Amino acid sequence: MGHIQLTGRHIELVPLDFSHAEGLVAASAVDPSLYQWSAVPQGREAVEDYIRKALAWREAGTAMPFAILRRQDGMVIGSTRFFDIERWSWPPGHARHGRTDPDVCEIGYTWLTSSAIRTAANTEAKFLMLRHAFESWQLLSVCLHTDARNTRSRAAIERIGGKFEGVLRAHRLATDFIARDSYRYSIVAAEWPDVKRGLAERLDS
Repeated sequence: MGHIQLTGRHIELVPLDFSHAEGLVAASAVDPSLYQWSAVPQGREAVEDYIRKALAWREAGTAMPFAILRRQDGMVIGSTRFFDIERWSWPPGHARHGRTDPDVCEIGYTWLTSSAIRTAANTEAKFLMLRHAFESWQLLSVCLHTDARNTRSRAAIERIGGKFEGVLRAHRLATDFIARDSYRYSIVAAEWPDVKRGLAERLDS
């Protein structure tokens, strides 16, 4: 897959590395109360561990983590990633046989510093990532999960065009260390043109 960098009007998604640690420490420290339902690292040690694990996933080929930079001044305002990246075993003769790009993935681990919430940052990050997923990688589907209790995240995913698939019970460890139920959403390739149009309209407005 290599390392990719995705550039928009407002933000830039650059491959996450340890040079972003200081910026992520500052970004997450502004208002920790925002991250009730999200695993957002607090403090230098936690941030470095967060980056270390993300890079291990990237090395294994199962994730592509980014730092989110504000283009205006290059400030680190959060992080996001492609993960649970899967390549399917297409049989010889199939049009997708021999692909090196993924077939499906999840987008998540997305968080923003306080000042970037309710700006264009999240919408543009999703636009850039989904465009890469469907137009460069030619993915079949992208899924997104969120804690069932996280009504703000659920509404945000629905606004960008995610279709609700159902509830996965006791799906993942929650930030409060219980087995959380997750709301699962997805966007499939055939829906991308409409989702793209909607995201573009939101960004233009």
